[in-house]
Amino acid sequence: MSNKYQKGLLTNVKDYSIILFGLALYALGFTAFILPHDVIMGGLPGVGTLVLLATEKMFGVGNGIPVSVTQYICNIILLIIAFRIVGKTFVLRTVISTSILSLFIGMLEFYFRSNPPLISEISLSVALGGICCGTGMGMIFTHNGSTGGTDIVAAMVSKLSNVSIGRTIIYVDMMIILSSLLLPFDGTLEERVKYRVPIIVYGFIVTYVMAFVTDMVINTNRQAVQFFIFSNKWQEIADAVNREARRGVTILDGQGWYSKNNVKILMVWCRKIEAVTIHRIIKSVDEDAFITQTNTNGVYGKGFDTMKVKIKPRKTEEIEN
Repeated sequence: MSNKYQKGLLTNVKDYSIILFGLALYALGFTAFILPHDVIMGGLPGVGTLVLLATEKMFGVGNGIPVSVTQYICNIILLIIAFRIVGKTFVLRTVISTSILSLFIGMLEFYFRSNPPLISEISLSVALGGICCGTGMGMIFTHNGSTGGTDIVAAMVSKLSNVSIGRTIIYVDMMIILSSLLLPFDGTLEERVKYRVPIIVYGFIVTYVMAFVTDMVINTNRQAVQFFIFSNKWQEIADAVNREARRGVTILDGQGWYSKNNVKILMVWCRKIEAVTIHRIIKSVDEDAFITQTNTNGVYGKGFDTMKVKIKPRKTEEIEN
C-alpha cells in the first residue's frame, strides 16, 4: 500500500468522522433546543416542524408526522428532481448525509418532545440551538459534506440562473419561517398574529445565528495570516523565522519612492495562532522593523491546508484537421 494511498485513506476517514459528528451536533441542537419551543427555523427541519405542528393540531399531540420523516421524504423528492441538473456525485454524497441526519433527528426528537425543554427560556434556548446547528454545519461544509434541504434548491437555482446560492437559501428560509403564520390556530386573526409573530422573530434569530456561526467555523478553519516585513536586518529576520517558527520566507525586491533606495521585502504566511510568535521574532531582531499583517481566508499547500476538490478527468478528444 503506497504512502499516497494511505494518506488519502486517512484523510477520507477523518473527513467522514467529522461530518458524522457535525450531523449529530446539528441534530442535537435542533431537537434539544429549537424543536421543544415550536420555533420554525429555515431549511427542511423547519418544513418538518410545520408539518409536525399542523398534524398534531389535527390528530392530537404525540400523533403528528415526525420531523425526520417529512425531512427525509422532501430530501428524496428534491434529489430526484435535482439529479439531472446538479449531477450524480452531488446527489449520492447528499443522500448519504441526509439519511444519517434524518436518522439522528428521528432518534432524538421523540425524547425531547416528550420531556420539558432543557432550557425553559426560549431566547437562550434557540440561541444555543443556533450555535450547535451552525457549528455542526460549519464542520460538515469544511469537510466537503452537505445537509441537503435548501442546499439542493440553491444548487439547482444556481445552475439554471444567475441567482447566487446564498441569496436563494435566504429567500427559501424566509418563506419557510413566514409560513408559520398559516398554521392552524384557535382564535381570531389578531390573536394568531400576536402569538405567531414572536415565534417568527425567534425563527429569524436562530437562522441568523446558524449562518453567522457556520461562516465563523469555516473561515476560522481556513484562516491564515500574511506578513510583509521591511527591515535593514532582513537576512537575520528571515533566518530566525525559518529556524524558530519553521515557516518559509519569500524575498521580494522593492524600492522606497521617497528615498529612492532599493529594499528587500519579506513575505511570510503562517497560521493565525502563530502570528504572535512571528511578531516576537521580528522585534527581537529589529525593533524598528516596519510590519503589515493581513488575514487570509485560505492558504493551500505544504504546511497549510490541502485543497479538498475532486478534479474530473478530462476526456481526450481527437481533432481532425
